[in-house]
Amino acid sequence: MLTSRTITTGADSDRILSPSDNRTVTVDPLVFTDRWRVRQYELDVNGHVNNAVYLNYAEEMAVRHVEATGFGAVWAAAHGGGWVVRHSDVAYHVPALAGDELELTVWVELIKGARAQRRTVISRLPDKVLLAEVVTEWVWVRLSDGRPSPVPSELVAVAAAVTSATLSKRTSRRPRS
Repeated sequence: MLTSRTITTGADSDRILSPSDNRTVTVDPLVFTDRWRVRQYELDVNGHVNNAVYLNYAEEMAVRHVEATGFGAVWAAAHGGGWVVRHSDVAYHVPALAGDELELTVWVELIKGARAQRRTVISRLPDKVLLAEVVTEWVWVRLSDGRPSPVPSELVAVAAAVTSATLSKRTSRRPRS
């Protein structure tokens, strides 16, 4: 079973870090946080981040997370599959503006069968105001035919505890008849 993985990171063009800020960080296979600034082209006619961009942010965070943990594109292809988004729910709270520094945290809530669920929380820095929350359902599909297929057992094992907790919350919230 995979635990955390240590990687060395450097800055890229949309990150807050400077190019000289290479550092070693530990990457949790279930939770990942990153930061970047809102870019001008992400704004709508009202001057704030377009609603659809929050979905892009959530997908970007998922990709950054899996690549950092070693479960990215190369790993997925070696296992004959890949992830596609099936459904997303976005709760908008406060708009983000050009130049805002954002902190985004994504975590895996469930991996079961052919599905996975991730939650992405987007906050503004430095005040940590919650801007949006995105819950995304992903489906593992076979590369050969694009059909849903069970998630590789290695990933299921990594998320077993959080999957159990998520499923327990769901059953405890159901009204009793």
